[in-house]
Amino acid sequence: MGKQHHAEIGEFLTSRRARITPDQVGLPVYDAAKRRVPGLRRQEVATLAGLSVDYYTQIERGKVNGVSESVLDAIARALQLDEAERSHLFDLHRSATTSPQRPRPRRTKAIRPMVQRLVDSMTVPAFVRNARHDFVCGNQLAYAFYSPLYPDPLHPDPGQPVNFVRFCFLDPRARDFYPDWEWMADSAVNLLRTDAGRDPYDRGISDLVGELSTRSEEFRVRWAKHNVRLHYTGTKTFHHPVVGDITVTYETMPLPADPGLVLTIYSPEPGTASADAMTLLATWAATHLGETAPTADDQAERSPSQRPEH
Repeated sequence: MGKQHHAEIGEFLTSRRARITPDQVGLPVYDAAKRRVPGLRRQEVATLAGLSVDYYTQIERGKVNGVSESVLDAIARALQLDEAERSHLFDLHRSATTSPQRPRPRRTKAIRPMVQRLVDSMTVPAFVRNARHDFVCGNQLAYAFYSPLYPDPLHPDPGQPVNFVRFCFLDPRARDFYPDWEWMADSAVNLLRTDAGRDPYDRGISDLVGELSTRSEEFRVRWAKHNVRLHYTGTKTFHHPVVGDITVTYETMPLPADPGLVLTIYSPEPGTASADAMTLLATWAATHLGETAPTADDQAERSPSQRPEH
């Protein structure tokens, strides 16, 4: 695992270097026809970062023990890394330079009753996912919203969490549910790689990446790009089989008391067709799903074998 983490930081830096051309960073190009790399050369990154070529080359080869934060900052500026990429670089450096750990087995963790009460109190879809992107709890409207992800949409089983990334790449229904499937696929992989960088010893994440890399060429190609992103707010459009197209604004919030868990809330703009569709979906949920979503007391009483993976 230690060697893998050293390789990860080198692959990430190489991928960022390949996407930037000399003119983007103000460097003159005198021998464009002779350039053998699509982006910057190592010596050009070293010059921009104020490092020797040999030192930067060693870093890109994964030899990062003793590399300071100021050096990482200089490399991040040279490669014009955004906030997500800079954070990812520091996460990879931490993983490569800390004492090796054994991959942790998949853990089970009960959703705290307070968290379940919080999502239940909302009148829009609200749900919690973990670092491997399992849907681990939500309110009734969230189960209705994501009912297409379950084998039986009319009876989604809260005890068997679905996985957003697996659905995106392995379920043919995903291309109907996500009108802009290409964007959603890119986003899913970039977010998963970001979470993998934060917690590289999570076996649940590594097992999922291994499964999807084996079963999906679309996933494998995207994973190899080493792209990352932060996911706090924005707009998404879905095509729900019950109510049709629905566009929502989303907010995501990590739960500090539950590391790795993220709360997401969807809300359509008032007075729009999407707001009408959400009202219709709520009516459908109340009629067809009944008490599908577990209550806070149900969550607290689950046995360990029934609790969602995290």
